[in-house]
Amino acid sequence: MTQPLRVALVAGEASGDLLGAAFMAALRQLHPNVTFTGVAGPRMIAAGCTALAHSEELAVMGLFEILRHLPRLLRLRRRIRRELLEVQPDVFVGIDAPEFNLGLARQLHDTGRVTVQYVSPQVWAWRQGRVRSICAAVDLVLCLLPFETAFYARHAVRAEFVGHPLADQIPLHSDRSAARAALGLPLDATVIALLPGSRMGEVTRLGADFAATAALLASRAAPGQAPLFIAPMASAKVREVFAAQVTAAGAQVTLLDGESRLALACRCRVGGVGHGNA
Repeated sequence: MTQPLRVALVAGEASGDLLGAAFMAALRQLHPNVTFTGVAGPRMIAAGCTALAHSEELAVMGLFEILRHLPRLLRLRRRIRRELLEVQPDVFVGIDAPEFNLGLARQLHDTGRVTVQYVSPQVWAWRQGRVRSICAAVDLVLCLLPFETAFYARHAVRAEFVGHPLADQIPLHSDRSAARAALGLPLDATVIALLPGSRMGEVTRLGADFAATAALLASRAAPGQAPLFIAPMASAKVREVFAAQVTAAGAQVTLLDGESRLALACRCRVGGVGHGNA
């Protein structure tokens, strides 16, 4: 029997967890005898990743929020580095979260580990000088967008276009009636999907505005014609915070556990932020 392939993964927040679970499934098809360890969310854990920490611990955004959490994040990165070196992975794959993952990749790369960044930072759009630190940190960049590989080729960084796994999961033509039936929504109703974000910082700052807007729109609608509001929630913690904001605003919003793709298949009007709603 061949030795198992030991893969270390670090995914940040809900979108990274989604990508990580799809990555694990694809790699397991190529190499059935594979083990996964690292920073994972619920989908990756369900797919068999041994979690050293939860991906929500990396879900921070914005300069001031990052600075506030910096000491904790640096402690976490030191711990993850130490524990991954004990695991002795064959390859490290950082999934998005470049601020956290590229530094960790550089540290592991310096010990002789093969390192990969899955999801390219938008280095082609701004601060292109960062490509030098990417080159020093990783052996390979896995790109979601086809034009990104040409940029890396100009800088002698190995990169491969792998596409986005959601392209295989979202049908080109969704069944509006079936989606509404699955969520218990009438076919003739005006439905508005609220996606306040997957990060706690996003929802804490912006969720109250989403809830207040829903209440305002409902109050201005003609009798019997108020829209129905649904909100896919990325995690239980996000749900708890947003539910309190909805109650405080006096809004009527149906909260969903994940199900953002099903919500969008209802042909909803959408209001949202970020890219990480589950």
